Amino acid sequence: MKKSISIKNAPAPVGPYSQAILHNNMLYASGQIAINPKTNELIIHDLSKEVNQVMENIASLLQAAEMNWNDVIKCSIFLKDMNNFELVNDIYASYFNKSFPARETVEVSRLPKDVNVEISFIAGKD
Repeated sequence: MKKSISIKNAPAPVGPYSQAILHNNMLYASGQIAINPKTNELIIHDLSKEVNQVMENIASLLQAAEMNWNDVIKCSIFLKDMNNFELVNDIYASYFNKSFPARETVEVSRLPKDVNVEISFIAGKD
């Protein structure tokens, strides 16, 4: 059974899509950008803060689905500038303490709201 995950402590979608879909113990999350859900403020002028906000938004979605970082199977990272790879990679890695999920990182010409990074993910429980 498909269930839409929509929570207050993750940013509301900026278009016609769900924050995440839970289906058969699998969580498919839309791309997360650095919108602070408490203030609705977009963080784009400090890359470290931006990446941490994205990861906190992901954490909120995981928590809503009764999952955690260990349940993340795959991530897709979209960067505006691949020169930021090392900083983004270091912050991203700090959120995991077990084996890392599968992942790709790609540079794109433009992201929603002109952010510097967007991350989507798939998580699952046995």
